[in-house]
This record gives sequence, C-alpha cells and structure tokens, in this order.
Amino acid sequence: MTERLAEGDPAPDFTLPDADGKPVSLADYRGRKVIVYFYPAASTPGCTKQACDFRDNLAELGDAGLDVVGISPDKPAKLAKFRDAQDLTFPLLSDPDREVLQAWGAFGEKTMYGKKVTGVIRSTFLVDEEGKIEKAMYNVRATGHVAKLRKDLKV
Repeated sequence: MTERLAEGDPAPDFTLPDADGKPVSLADYRGRKVIVYFYPAASTPGCTKQACDFRDNLAELGDAGLDVVGISPDKPAKLAKFRDAQDLTFPLLSDPDREVLQAWGAFGEKTMYGKKVTGVIRSTFLVDEEGKIEKAMYNVRATGHVAKLRKDLKV
C-alpha cells in the first residue's frame, strides 16, 4: 500500500503529458489553488460522471480561484477522445507508469465488488497556493463528489 498524503504535506511534484501530449506540471499552478483528482479510466461510467460534474461546476470553481486537473493511467490519445466526447475544458493528464498515482497514495489495494484488487483509488486533493495539501480525500464516490466538495469548500 502506498502511503497516503495528509493535510499540510507538500504535494508531490509532477510533470505529465496532457491529452495533446503537452507537458503540464503541478508547479504551473503555484500561486493558485488547484484540485487534483485521480480516476481509474477515461470513458467509463463513473469516471465520465465525475469528469462531467467537474466540467459543469468549473465556472463556479474558477470564480473561487480553483483550477482542476484530472489524472489517470490512460494514454494521451484515450484522454483526447474522452475530452472531446465530453467537452471537457480542464487538463486531463496521463500517468501510464502510475508513478504520480503512487506518490499521491492514489494507487494500491482497494475493494471492488467485495474483492481486494490493486488499482487506482479514486481520490481528490486540494493543493494550496504554496504547493501544500490543504485537503486529501481518498475512496471518493464518482457521483455527488463535486457537489460535496463545493459544499465543503463553501463554493
């Protein structure tokens, strides 16, 4: 099991390719708060619901000074199809080696349909302007998560 991050921890830095293969770094967001969320697979029902919830709430999150970045093990070409099919307007990043997923504690053993499996742990983090973890949420639900996040953040 990878170690989980907690509030106050420095957010592990990363540079990953987006859906177009362009490198995006956590450092690009210094000076702004950013929601970094990890999801198992593009174009699956739960991940589509979650991504569309972020898309539909992006204006309000942006008005509150929050950017959004999604990370999965999918290759950029699959992310581009997902982005285009769902009209997603925030960066989707590719971590096929799962190094960033592991650094953030978002990959490891989880229970799925009553069985223990190893995979992506659906997780969401709020990173502050200085690059520290302000909020760490593991095993979040795809449906209703963005509404709960907005309520918790008073957005």
